[in-house]
Amino acid sequence: MITDPREDGTATFGTVLFDAVDNPVIQRLALNWQKRATVKRDDPDLLGLFDPALPDYPDTIVPFADHPVYRALSPDRQGEILTWAMIALNRNTMFSEQRVVNPAFSLILQGEFPGLWGEALEISLMESMVDEQYHTLMHHIASGITRKRRGRPYKDSDLPLPYYSRVHMRLSADAPERWQRSLLTLSFATITELCIGGYLELIAKAPGIQPMNLALARLHRHDEVCHGSINGELVKVLYPQLNKEQQRFLLRALCDALDAYAANDYGTWQTVVDLVGVEGGEEMLKDVQGAGRKALLRDYSGLYRVFEDLEVLDRIEFDWSNVRVSGEVPYQ
Repeated sequence: MITDPREDGTATFGTVLFDAVDNPVIQRLALNWQKRATVKRDDPDLLGLFDPALPDYPDTIVPFADHPVYRALSPDRQGEILTWAMIALNRNTMFSEQRVVNPAFSLILQGEFPGLWGEALEISLMESMVDEQYHTLMHHIASGITRKRRGRPYKDSDLPLPYYSRVHMRLSADAPERWQRSLLTLSFATITELCIGGYLELIAKAPGIQPMNLALARLHRHDEVCHGSINGELVKVLYPQLNKEQQRFLLRALCDALDAYAANDYGTWQTVVDLVGVEGGEEMLKDVQGAGRKALLRDYSGLYRVFEDLEVLDRIEFDWSNVRVSGEVPYQ
């Protein structure tokens, strides 16, 4: 099905010919999909990996992990909080994939951004949408397995809308112009694809947690490294074609999305401690928020490189001093 690029610069995917003018990064990603995509592999045996003796989520990234109220809880109560945290992660991922990322890709395929076109681009976006649908399925299955093996309902509907989704919905509702709403959706999708790998890495590299969730995070992260490259290229291609007002709006939207994605979702944490019935839980969260523990992620290297390539870092109001630039761009 897949052939290597030809001497004249063209390449083929099945019977589709990619032209030499296609973005070279996106062209390579489109060509490599069948070799690298998780959905093209054998289905992971998530059920077989579940170990009920291990926690479902690493407490090392719980914002109140060292607070006296949390430390005083029994291991069972702590474990219940960690299970809810993983259920919330799965739900947040499904929301992002289905309500932000795939809708943004659909906008591009429908011609919403005239500067974004090309056979390789369209193929890569369709491939990515398949990936995202599969990620949704994997996270849905993982939550179902967790409920069954833990013997409790852990209903998604008991949790509030993810903070990231709420911010996207609020900003979109306040945007009077269609082009603004479209750029917001693209921006939130871009931040998701550039930053979700950092979040999944926190799970994938955490010691002593649920093997099923480790495997899920690793499989999902593998695809998102590629997706981040695609979205970064989309922004770099689109930005120079926008007028000055649109450029300013896009940069602000990317920063708003970054702030929302990197934040700890204290609304969800409040719901979790209420569901578990943690005495003093509200005061604990106030203490943690008062101490300034707002940021969950520290690796924004993908977005940093995009801004660097666009030569707009001096226009971005963000503290990059703690950013970890990993240099990981394996698919480029």
